[in-house]
Amino acid sequence: MSTSGTPQFRYTQTPSKVLHLRNLPWECTEEELIELCQPFGKIVNTKCNVGANRNQAFVEFADLNQAISMVSYYASSSEPAQVRGKTVYIQYSNRHEIVNNKSPGDVPGNVLLVTIEGVEAGDVSIDVIHLVFSAFGFVHKIATFEKAAGFQALIQFSDSDTASSARNALDGRSIPRYLLPEHLGSCHLRISYSAHTDLNIKFQSHRSRDYTNPYLPVNPTAIEGIVQPALGPDGKKKEPESNVLLASIENMQYAVTVDVLHTVFSAFGTVQKIAIFEKNGQTQALVQYPDLTTAAVAREALEGHCIYDGGYCFQ
Repeated sequence: MSTSGTPQFRYTQTPSKVLHLRNLPWECTEEELIELCQPFGKIVNTKCNVGANRNQAFVEFADLNQAISMVSYYASSSEPAQVRGKTVYIQYSNRHEIVNNKSPGDVPGNVLLVTIEGVEAGDVSIDVIHLVFSAFGFVHKIATFEKAAGFQALIQFSDSDTASSARNALDGRSIPRYLLPEHLGSCHLRISYSAHTDLNIKFQSHRSRDYTNPYLPVNPTAIEGIVQPALGPDGKKKEPESNVLLASIENMQYAVTVDVLHTVFSAFGTVQKIAIFEKNGQTQALVQYPDLTTAAVAREALEGHCIYDGGYCFQ
């Protein structure tokens, strides 16, 4: 008996080399299960985070006697089995082996399917999604869309290991509150693997981005957005703050390339991305910095000034 008076074991069950563990901490990992069970024998399979509360698991030993050894040890021990300080209840399973029937969403790949619960399209920007997932590695592409399941995103990494790291860390978690609009509550992420391996992004926009191709055409929605502009105290349109600057280049008589713009704008901080395009007969560029402050400093310093000496190109 444990100190709480709840039996750790059911003695009436037929021994099995598969043990059923209950009352595990939230998101208990396979490594934690192995650390608990490995002293009693070789672990050949595990199944974590099962049950409505995701606090149960199955562990399969290589040999029946190894499972019996673990059950017998904790049945006679004054110290209960514990993971992260929580008492774990152990019993023999009715099954004799663990069969992992993986759905396509469980097969590791380099593209994740992310469902953002509790939001509508436009509530969570593609820049916020990029910020959250790029903490685990370089994000190649993102595509967002709405389905019956809600607001979703496909996020492409370079390999399945990076994608798995992001999934393991973020599945079931919430987007940090400071990254969300004030009217939103918590936004939980539900993440599975996608069957896609390479997303086909045709335009840079507020719904899709290809971070590997700065020359990809820019959809006007990437610039204009989907949020109505705010008004300043004088009643004029107030441009929303962003870490991405839109530069319009006027009176251009010399070539302005990505390298030229990178040289000009990197004087104020790290430039993450640059995209040059034509709109209404005018050359424009999107320049992305890592934060709002750097973008604001660059804008203040460069707006209305020349790129080349002689006054031919203005921003």
